[in-house]
Amino acid sequence: MNEPDRVVFDTNVLVSLFVFADSRLHPLWGEVVAGRWVALTSAPCLAEFRRVLGYPLFSLPADAQQAAYAAYLAHVETVAAVPQAAVALPRCKDRDDQKFLELARDGNARWLVTADKLLLKLRRGRRLDGLFRILTPDEALRKIGAGETAPLAP
Repeated sequence: MNEPDRVVFDTNVLVSLFVFADSRLHPLWGEVVAGRWVALTSAPCLAEFRRVLGYPLFSLPADAQQAAYAAYLAHVETVAAVPQAAVALPRCKDRDDQKFLELARDGNARWLVTADKLLLKLRRGRRLDGLFRILTPDEALRKIGAGETAPLAP
């Protein structure tokens, strides 16, 4: 059996997965639950997810916030930061998003799944070659054959 792919989901993807029951992204989390992907997180990423779950915009009661957070924690691997001598990364213009790049690097992720335009901009050129790829949620869905443009099964 192949090693599972190591994947980082940014907070917006996590909100889609854990706040919206009808999210079209649920097949991505299915890969984690099935053991084909290992979802990675870090202390700063967890703190952001917990904070965002409490945003008034989502109107989530405290018990629903806790349930979403616990469901996520049940299937993620927490990665410790690597010392500063680690491979240098490009700088994201939004400093709050740098933690996702660092997590992908430090956790030896294959993919960082995000819809964030500033993170997606970093795909240009060869700055991340040999480290990890940044994918949109749609690209990640296509990787598992669940995207809109996935070929139909015979």
